[in-house]
Amino acid sequence: MATTVALYNIKGGVGKTSAAVNLAWTAAEEGARVLLWDLDPQGAASYLLRVRPKVRGGGAKLVRGKRDPASLLKGSDHPRLDLLPADFSYRKMDLALDATKRPTQGLARVLAPLGGEYDYAFLDCAPAISLASENVFAAADVLLVPLIPTPLSLRTYDQLRAFVAKSVPKPRPRIVAFFSMVDGRKALHRSVVQELAGDRGVLRTTIPAASDVERMGSQRRALAQFAERGRAAQAYGALWTELRGRLLA
Repeated sequence: MATTVALYNIKGGVGKTSAAVNLAWTAAEEGARVLLWDLDPQGAASYLLRVRPKVRGGGAKLVRGKRDPASLLKGSDHPRLDLLPADFSYRKMDLALDATKRPTQGLARVLAPLGGEYDYAFLDCAPAISLASENVFAAADVLLVPLIPTPLSLRTYDQLRAFVAKSVPKPRPRIVAFFSMVDGRKALHRSVVQELAGDRGVLRTTIPAASDVERMGSQRRALAQFAERGRAAQAYGALWTELRGRLLA
Protein backbone atom coordinates (compact mmCIF):
# COMPACT_ATOMS: atom_id res chain seq x y z
CA MET A 1 0.00 0.00 0.00
CA ALA A 2 1.15 3.51 -0.77
CA THR A 3 2.16 5.81 2.05
CA THR A 4 -0.25 8.75 1.83
CA VAL A 5 1.07 12.24 2.57
CA ALA A 6 -1.50 15.06 2.71
CA LEU A 7 -0.27 18.63 2.24
CA TYR A 8 -2.73 20.40 4.50
CA ASN A 9 -3.27 23.66 6.30
CA ILE A 10 -6.39 25.47 7.43
CA LYS A 11 -4.93 28.62 5.86
CA GLY A 12 -4.33 29.19 2.16
CA GLY A 13 -1.31 30.80 0.54
CA VAL A 14 1.26 28.90 2.58
CA GLY A 15 2.91 26.84 -0.17
CA LYS A 16 0.92 23.59 -0.14
CA THR A 17 0.75 23.17 -3.90
CA SER A 18 4.39 24.04 -4.51
CA ALA A 19 5.40 21.52 -1.88
CA ALA A 20 3.07 18.82 -3.20
CA VAL A 21 4.38 19.12 -6.75
CA ASN A 22 8.06 19.37 -5.83
CA LEU A 23 8.02 16.61 -3.24
CA ALA A 24 6.10 14.29 -5.56
CA TRP A 25 8.55 15.02 -8.36
CA THR A 26 11.56 14.48 -6.09
CA ALA A 27 10.21 11.15 -4.87
CA ALA A 28 9.64 10.05 -8.46
CA GLU A 29 13.18 11.12 -9.39
CA GLU A 30 14.48 8.80 -6.68
CA GLY A 31 12.71 5.90 -8.32
CA ALA A 32 9.45 5.75 -6.38
CA ARG A 33 6.09 5.29 -8.09
CA VAL A 34 4.10 8.38 -7.12
CA LEU A 35 0.50 9.54 -7.31
CA LEU A 36 -0.52 13.16 -6.77
CA TRP A 37 -4.22 13.84 -6.18
CA ASP A 38 -5.18 17.47 -6.70
CA LEU A 39 -8.07 17.94 -4.28
CA ASP A 40 -8.27 21.71 -4.59
CA PRO A 41 -11.06 22.87 -6.94
CA GLN A 42 -8.76 25.70 -8.06
CA GLY A 43 -6.63 23.02 -9.73
CA ALA A 44 -3.23 24.63 -9.23
CA ALA A 45 -1.29 21.35 -9.03
CA SER A 46 -3.02 20.11 -12.18
CA TYR A 47 -2.09 23.35 -13.92
CA LEU A 48 1.56 23.11 -12.87
CA LEU A 49 1.75 19.55 -14.21
CA ARG A 50 0.15 20.61 -17.51
CA VAL A 51 -3.01 18.59 -16.98
CA ARG A 52 -6.52 19.86 -17.59
CA PRO A 53 -8.39 20.04 -14.23
CA LYS A 54 -11.33 17.88 -15.24
CA VAL A 55 -12.78 14.61 -13.86
CA ARG A 56 -15.44 12.86 -15.93
CA GLY A 57 -18.60 12.71 -13.87
CA GLY A 58 -17.18 15.09 -11.27
CA GLY A 59 -16.18 14.51 -7.69
CA ALA A 60 -19.58 13.12 -6.65
CA LYS A 61 -19.37 10.05 -8.89
CA LEU A 62 -15.76 9.52 -7.89
CA VAL A 63 -16.35 9.41 -4.13
CA ARG A 64 -19.58 7.42 -4.52
CA GLY A 65 -17.72 4.65 -6.35
CA LYS A 66 -19.46 5.34 -9.66
CA ARG A 67 -16.20 6.07 -11.48
CA ASP A 68 -13.06 3.94 -11.56
CA PRO A 69 -10.24 6.24 -10.33
CA ALA A 70 -7.67 4.35 -12.43
CA SER A 71 -9.52 5.46 -15.58
CA LEU A 72 -9.11 9.10 -14.56
CA LEU A 73 -5.35 9.10 -13.99
CA LYS A 74 -3.19 11.34 -16.15
CA GLY A 75 0.52 11.04 -16.81
CA SER A 76 2.97 13.87 -16.16
CA ASP A 77 6.30 14.81 -17.69
CA HIS A 78 7.84 12.29 -15.31
CA PRO A 79 7.22 8.61 -16.19
CA ARG A 80 6.83 7.61 -12.52
CA LEU A 81 4.50 10.46 -11.49
CA ASP A 82 0.76 10.25 -12.20
CA LEU A 83 -1.94 12.78 -11.41
CA LEU A 84 -5.55 12.38 -10.35
CA PRO A 85 -6.70 15.80 -11.52
CA ALA A 86 -8.74 18.46 -9.82
CA ASP A 87 -12.27 19.28 -10.87
CA PHE A 88 -14.29 22.41 -10.17
CA SER A 89 -17.02 20.18 -8.72
CA TYR A 90 -14.68 19.50 -5.77
CA ARG A 91 -15.99 22.77 -4.35
CA LYS A 92 -19.08 20.71 -3.41
CA MET A 93 -17.08 17.76 -2.11
CA ASP A 94 -18.66 17.99 1.35
CA LEU A 95 -22.13 17.46 -0.11
CA ALA A 96 -20.95 14.53 -2.21
CA LEU A 97 -19.29 12.87 0.77
CA ASP A 98 -22.24 13.48 3.07
CA ALA A 99 -24.45 11.53 0.66
CA THR A 100 -22.36 8.34 1.05
CA LYS A 101 -22.87 5.59 3.62
CA ARG A 102 -19.54 6.26 5.35
CA PRO A 103 -19.05 10.00 4.80
CA THR A 104 -15.60 10.22 6.43
CA GLN A 105 -14.15 7.37 4.35
CA GLY A 106 -14.86 8.55 0.81
CA LEU A 107 -11.35 9.66 -0.08
CA ALA A 108 -9.82 6.54 1.43
CA ARG A 109 -12.15 4.41 -0.72
CA VAL A 110 -10.95 6.18 -3.85
CA LEU A 111 -7.30 5.62 -2.95
CA ALA A 112 -7.68 2.00 -1.84
CA PRO A 113 -7.68 0.32 -5.30
CA LEU A 114 -4.72 2.48 -6.39
CA GLY A 115 -2.51 1.82 -3.38
CA GLY A 116 -0.81 -1.25 -4.77
CA GLU A 117 0.37 0.66 -7.84
CA TYR A 118 2.28 3.38 -5.99
CA ASP A 119 4.85 3.84 -3.27
CA TYR A 120 3.61 7.29 -2.26
CA ALA A 121 0.38 9.21 -2.72
CA PHE A 122 0.46 12.98 -2.17
CA LEU A 123 -2.77 14.89 -1.59
CA ASP A 124 -2.84 18.60 -2.37
CA CYS A 125 -5.70 19.70 -0.12
CA ALA A 126 -7.93 22.75 -0.18
CA PRO A 127 -7.59 25.06 2.85
CA ALA A 128 -10.54 24.37 5.15
CA ILE A 129 -11.88 22.51 8.15
CA SER A 130 -14.77 20.50 6.74
CA LEU A 131 -16.07 17.02 6.06
CA ALA A 132 -13.54 16.80 3.24
CA SER A 133 -10.83 17.58 5.81
CA GLU A 134 -12.05 14.74 8.03
CA ASN A 135 -11.73 12.48 4.99
CA VAL A 136 -8.16 13.65 4.52
CA PHE A 137 -7.39 12.86 8.16
CA ALA A 138 -8.84 9.36 7.70
CA ALA A 139 -7.00 8.69 4.43
CA ALA A 140 -3.56 10.10 5.25
CA ASP A 141 -0.68 8.40 6.99
CA VAL A 142 1.03 11.77 7.39
CA LEU A 143 -0.32 15.32 7.53
CA LEU A 144 2.45 17.57 6.23
CA VAL A 145 1.69 21.16 7.23
CA PRO A 146 3.45 24.13 5.60
CA LEU A 147 3.89 26.98 8.09
CA ILE A 148 4.75 30.63 7.59
CA PRO A 149 7.11 31.43 10.50
CA THR A 150 4.78 33.75 12.41
CA PRO A 151 3.03 33.37 15.79
CA LEU A 152 -0.46 33.25 14.23
CA SER A 153 0.57 30.47 11.85
CA LEU A 154 1.99 28.47 14.76
CA ARG A 155 -1.22 29.03 16.73
CA THR A 156 -3.24 27.57 13.84
CA TYR A 157 -0.86 24.59 13.72
CA ASP A 158 -1.33 23.94 17.43
CA GLN A 159 -5.10 24.14 16.98
CA LEU A 160 -4.90 21.57 14.20
CA ARG A 161 -2.81 19.19 16.30
CA ALA A 162 -5.25 19.52 19.20
CA PHE A 163 -8.25 18.91 16.95
CA VAL A 164 -6.74 15.77 15.40
CA ALA A 165 -5.70 14.40 18.80
CA LYS A 166 -9.17 14.98 20.27
CA SER A 167 -11.58 14.43 17.40
CA VAL A 168 -10.01 12.08 14.84
CA PRO A 169 -10.49 8.34 15.50
CA LYS A 170 -7.47 6.06 15.58
CA PRO A 171 -5.38 5.28 13.65
CA ARG A 172 -4.61 8.98 13.43
CA PRO A 173 -2.19 10.43 10.89
CA ARG A 174 1.22 11.56 12.07
CA ILE A 175 1.47 15.35 11.95
CA VAL A 176 4.68 17.03 10.87
CA ALA A 177 5.26 20.56 9.66
CA PHE A 178 7.89 22.61 7.89
CA PHE A 179 8.55 26.30 7.57
CA SER A 180 7.62 27.63 4.14
CA MET A 181 8.23 30.96 2.37
CA VAL A 182 10.96 31.85 4.88
CA ASP A 183 12.41 35.33 4.37
CA GLY A 184 15.80 35.41 6.05
CA ARG A 185 15.79 39.22 5.97
CA LYS A 186 12.94 39.30 8.51
CA ALA A 187 13.96 39.10 12.16
CA LEU A 188 10.63 37.50 13.09
CA HIS A 189 11.09 34.70 10.56
CA ARG A 190 14.64 34.06 11.74
CA SER A 191 13.70 33.97 15.41
CA VAL A 192 10.68 31.68 14.96
CA VAL A 193 12.68 29.23 12.83
CA GLN A 194 15.57 29.19 15.27
CA GLU A 195 13.25 28.61 18.20
CA LEU A 196 11.04 25.88 16.78
CA ALA A 197 12.82 24.01 13.96
CA GLY A 198 13.06 20.42 15.18
CA ASP A 199 10.43 20.96 17.91
CA ARG A 200 6.65 20.25 18.08
CA GLY A 201 6.87 18.06 14.98
CA VAL A 202 8.44 20.83 12.89
CA LEU A 203 11.08 19.56 10.49
CA ARG A 204 14.48 21.23 10.44
CA THR A 205 14.51 21.87 6.69
CA THR A 206 13.02 25.21 5.63
CA ILE A 207 11.81 26.40 2.24
CA PRO A 208 12.94 29.92 1.31
CA ALA A 209 10.79 32.65 -0.17
CA ALA A 210 12.45 32.40 -3.58
CA SER A 211 11.54 33.79 -6.98
CA ASP A 212 12.06 30.34 -8.51
CA VAL A 213 8.97 29.09 -6.67
CA GLU A 214 6.91 31.94 -8.12
CA ARG A 215 8.25 31.09 -11.59
CA MET A 216 6.69 27.65 -11.39
CA GLY A 217 3.43 29.28 -12.46
CA SER A 218 4.88 30.52 -15.73
CA GLN A 219 7.12 27.53 -16.34
CA ARG A 220 4.42 25.00 -15.40
CA ARG A 221 7.11 22.62 -14.24
CA ALA A 222 8.65 21.35 -11.02
CA LEU A 223 11.69 23.25 -9.80
CA ALA A 224 14.01 20.35 -10.61
CA GLN A 225 13.09 20.76 -14.27
CA PHE A 226 14.20 24.38 -14.69
CA ALA A 227 16.07 25.54 -11.56
CA GLU A 228 17.69 22.39 -10.24
CA ARG A 229 20.62 24.20 -8.66
CA GLY A 230 18.57 26.98 -7.09
CA ARG A 231 18.06 27.42 -3.35
CA ALA A 232 14.41 26.39 -3.45
CA ALA A 233 14.97 23.20 -5.46
CA GLN A 234 17.78 22.18 -3.16
CA ALA A 235 15.59 22.91 -0.13
CA TYR A 236 12.75 20.74 -1.41
CA GLY A 237 15.24 17.94 -2.03
CA ALA A 238 16.48 18.23 1.54
CA LEU A 239 12.90 18.40 2.83
CA TRP A 240 12.03 15.15 1.07
CA THR A 241 15.14 13.47 2.47
CA GLU A 242 14.20 14.52 6.00
CA LEU A 243 10.53 13.63 5.55
CA ARG A 244 11.35 10.25 4.03
CA GLY A 245 13.47 9.50 7.07
CA ARG A 246 10.44 10.23 9.26
CA LEU A 247 8.11 8.18 7.06
CA LEU A 248 10.32 5.12 7.05
CA ALA A 249 11.55 5.38 10.66
